[in-house]
Amino acid sequence: MAVNRVPVLKRCRSLGLDPIYLGIDKKSNRQLKRANRKVSEYGLQLREKQKAKFIYGVLEKPFHNYYLKADRMKGMTGENLMTILESRLDNVVFRLGLARTRKEARQIVDHKHVMVNGKQVNIPSYLVKAGDTIEIKEKCKGSQRYKDILEVTAGRLVPEWLEADQENLKGTVKELPNREVIDVPVNEMLIVELYSK
Repeated sequence: MAVNRVPVLKRCRSLGLDPIYLGIDKKSNRQLKRANRKVSEYGLQLREKQKAKFIYGVLEKPFHNYYLKADRMKGMTGENLMTILESRLDNVVFRLGLARTRKEARQIVDHKHVMVNGKQVNIPSYLVKAGDTIEIKEKCKGSQRYKDILEVTAGRLVPEWLEADQENLKGTVKELPNREVIDVPVNEMLIVELYSK
């Protein structure tokens, strides 16, 4: 499996992204030394795509497949793409406050700690649907790891399209999110322009 080993804060700096979107509270004190040269239209489009891929932890091929799927769906392609990315299981686990970062959420899913509608799912890219119930396995609920996670994520706001029950480490997808409720700083129209060339 491909692993991105670039330090997270360095990558955030180069993309002009606040690490808080990844669930990381650190701030980088260094300033990016970038010459004041004009970025081309293609450069702007590419940066937006890299930003979206980096935030959700998706590699190029699956990301392109999501774009193709979004293009076939009804409605605006860019908004469909953001909805698909937001409804990935690892992202939903992160949004419910059951993980500190998206990377940790992915690991929790990989380690078979998550159940969707009573069935164990260990695929981070599994797409949840409206009405799905996501919970941590009964035997994992008592572990110290989840007590620590809840301490850190207690103050985090859960999006309105999800309903979280943090005491019992579970949550429900009320509806799939639309673009207005997704607080990710990505201009999806530039991604659509890039792929439609």
